[in-house]
Amino acid sequence: MKYRAPKCFHCTNFFFSVLFIAGLLMVIQSTQAQAQAQEVEGKVLFYNIANSDFDPYSRDPSSAEQAWMREHYYRQQTYKGYFNSRLAWYPLAWVYKDSYAIKPSWDIYRDHPEWVLRDAGGNQLYIPWGCSGGTCPQFAGDFGNPAFRANWISEARSLLEDVGYAGLWVDDVNLTWRVGNGNGDIIRPVDPRTGQEMTRDNWQRYFAEFMEEIRAAFPDKEIAHNAIWYADVTANPYIQRQIDAADWYNLERGATDRGLKGGTGKYGFETFLSFIDFIQNRGHNVILMDYGDTLTKREYGLAAWFLINRGQDMISSNQLRWTAPDSWWKGYELDLGRALGPRQTWQGLLRRDFECGIVLLNQPEMPTRSASLDSELSDLSGNTRSTIILAESEAAILTRACAATNDPAPKPPINLNVN
Repeated sequence: MKYRAPKCFHCTNFFFSVLFIAGLLMVIQSTQAQAQAQEVEGKVLFYNIANSDFDPYSRDPSSAEQAWMREHYYRQQTYKGYFNSRLAWYPLAWVYKDSYAIKPSWDIYRDHPEWVLRDAGGNQLYIPWGCSGGTCPQFAGDFGNPAFRANWISEARSLLEDVGYAGLWVDDVNLTWRVGNGNGDIIRPVDPRTGQEMTRDNWQRYFAEFMEEIRAAFPDKEIAHNAIWYADVTANPYIQRQIDAADWYNLERGATDRGLKGGTGKYGFETFLSFIDFIQNRGHNVILMDYGDTLTKREYGLAAWFLINRGQDMISSNQLRWTAPDSWWKGYELDLGRALGPRQTWQGLLRRDFECGIVLLNQPEMPTRSASLDSELSDLSGNTRSTIILAESEAAILTRACAATNDPAPKPPINLNVN
């Protein structure tokens, strides 16, 4: 039967309103279905760092290469200016922005020198990174200043709303002291609001308030904080407020951080995992930004991610030699299906079971462990294993042939040709 449009104006408006609402509901249902499909603890979600080293791959990719990146990179960390025009083919990009850096070349340094934190002698202070010869690349901005915050949010708005970035990756969300002189020595600044040396309580309060203002300004955008997990105890309300102001908490260096020790001490591996649990239990996610530079560390970093993933957490790596499109490690495509429970301690190892495999990890500073496996499993080279031996800071991801919940096709043991 041929469709005939309504003849009255109000009927026409009603008709198209119904169509709009129906279409909106379809989009919502599709988004919900997509989110549910992503909530599979054993399916890797990779976060790509698209810095200048990645430019050869993002500069002028073919349509097939663009599609490959959309399929393999769940999100990308990108940089304003260069990536603006590339949002047309990769719309889920996050844009980098430092929380309180002011560079000497920026207009705001010339226009607002009062926005730079100073010591008791009036000397300008820096973010203590990359310091050499008595100077550092970035001054430390006064993030407690309402005018500084308003300018920061205005700049972010132009990137998110005018240019169209999907989210913010906010660097240096430092709730522990990260301000100093040109030699990189930590120096407590004068608090411009009190005229006295800034207290730790005020430093943390200003940061928590600033992050909350950013969250309030962009309630529908994705926000990640690159923060220091050991900045303070989780009972600290400012730590909690900072965590709650982001969707993802970025953990730079991930599980391969050389400062991590075994056990439950201040820098213990189990303490690190418990901090991740704390974030997740508050309804937020993490990114393990792995810096491992060997094949052993690569598997260890991914195994640690499998131990903690609840469905929206991401794994990243700074090693272009196995994350770029032409040298992609197939391990970042693994799908072990749904987790059969949380991680547990098993024969001295940390273990987590999935529909299509298990993950075993031996913490730093722990003795070598040997364990018999309770079923036929294959390692990432495709070798069948009945026992496993792991030295400290080693892990094994073991697969079995099965049909994952989100993939009805049976999967043979995976051979990733580790090299």
